[in-house]
Amino acid sequence: MSPTSGPESPRRRPRVELAAPAADTLGPEALDLAKRAGLIADPWQADSIDMLMSVRPDGKWACFEFAEWVPRQNGKGAILEIRALAGFLLLDEELIMWSAHEFKTAIRAFRRVRKLLKKLGKQVGNDENLLEVDGIRIKVINTNGEQGFERLDTNAEMKFIARSKGSGRGFTGHTNIIDEAFAYTWEQNEALMPTMRAVANPQIIYTSTPPLTGDTGEVMYALRQRAEAGGDASLGYRDWGLDGDLDHLADVDLDDQALWEQTNPAWGARVTEEATARDRRGMSDQGFAREILGVWPKRVEGSTVIDPAKWASMLDEHSQRDRDAGLALGLDISPLRDSAAICVYGLRADGCGHVQVADYRAGTKWVIPRLVELRDALEPLTIAMGKGTFAFLKTQLDKQDFQLPDDPEEPEAGDLAVTGPVDMGAATGMVLDGVREQAFRVVPNRHLDVAVSGGKTKASGDTIAWTPTKSDVDITPLVAMSLARWSYITRSHLLEEADYELTDSVF
Repeated sequence: MSPTSGPESPRRRPRVELAAPAADTLGPEALDLAKRAGLIADPWQADSIDMLMSVRPDGKWACFEFAEWVPRQNGKGAILEIRALAGFLLLDEELIMWSAHEFKTAIRAFRRVRKLLKKLGKQVGNDENLLEVDGIRIKVINTNGEQGFERLDTNAEMKFIARSKGSGRGFTGHTNIIDEAFAYTWEQNEALMPTMRAVANPQIIYTSTPPLTGDTGEVMYALRQRAEAGGDASLGYRDWGLDGDLDHLADVDLDDQALWEQTNPAWGARVTEEATARDRRGMSDQGFAREILGVWPKRVEGSTVIDPAKWASMLDEHSQRDRDAGLALGLDISPLRDSAAICVYGLRADGCGHVQVADYRAGTKWVIPRLVELRDALEPLTIAMGKGTFAFLKTQLDKQDFQLPDDPEEPEAGDLAVTGPVDMGAATGMVLDGVREQAFRVVPNRHLDVAVSGGKTKASGDTIAWTPTKSDVDITPLVAMSLARWSYITRSHLLEEADYELTDSVF
């Protein structure tokens, strides 16, 4: 609760709450620090801080990702402020990146944090851009479109930016705050995710009201799908909104004060009956349901062909392949060569298929070294890729002794399988059939989830192939999975009489 708000609201619980397994939490320390700055958390905000700052036995964050969806004016910004202050002053996190959809929102957040820092410490001399908090000197940066803070003892930074496709590139954020996540896109996400690969203990925090429309907010929808499916031990998730969607409001009594109170955790404090009644009179039914009651729009899947519910039912974080059954690798590189994915396909001991993303990164420089590493460790039956990928990598593949079979009907273990349009159509169809028949299980991977939710098929003559529903969706993990499954099914029987000693590995 901010120092200017009314009486403390009672403790409430969100409709959906998913906590990551944890051994302890750093929440109390963060809350005490904020209290010194005059920022006293509501009970629901304190619960959120305790969850997102929970730690595993090894001391790392229990929640690699944490999402809080709550209607407007309840005080979700205070959660971010408390977390940012703790990371900056108590944990000495090297870089905290606070991003918002609009520049004005990022500026407001910067000003709020600056005010809190001033309350915690004091200005040094006549320099309004130099503060001291508990002996730590802090430089305030507020020039030329750059807003943030820098600790002069450790050079740790907190930056405030408006999001764009490339706004996160070049920065390695230890803590990444995604405010206004309703406008956070896959394109922006793909710019951010690779920056955290080298960080020992990274965290991403999302806060938002529901998406504005059913065909936007794709990252939010994917997070909701993962939370509902369960099985993701690194995700913390809280949604205060009503169940259902904006297309089905006939059975919802929008004038029911009990619903107003249920969905607004700051009810009775900064959110009042009088103000909510005023909103009800002045807003459309859908606008009120979305902004005040937290009801989501019905998701528009576009032309996606994989049923999200069926896909979610195939996720299994405990799935393991039978190492005696061999495996295939599938590799795909995006058309612009800005990302690539490698997937594994094999069989489990129960005969069900097993899918796992072996690697996914930005760029292509890493592909050949990683492919060599996987080949040497796993001794795959086959390695599949499309003609375009093969042409792009051919010189490097030749140097590393990756070979095409002399006779496609008599391949040797480890030979390449290069697909043309007909084979790619078969690979696409095999995945569609596999999902309908629930023929394989998938180790959860956010990049693959994105690709599946954003992939559709396109027809070309008598064949089909994967294509993204939107230009900013990266489907390389989906294509790589399809290639791995296709090559395993079409090649393994040709090699079944061979004697392989597969090296034990994590796959």
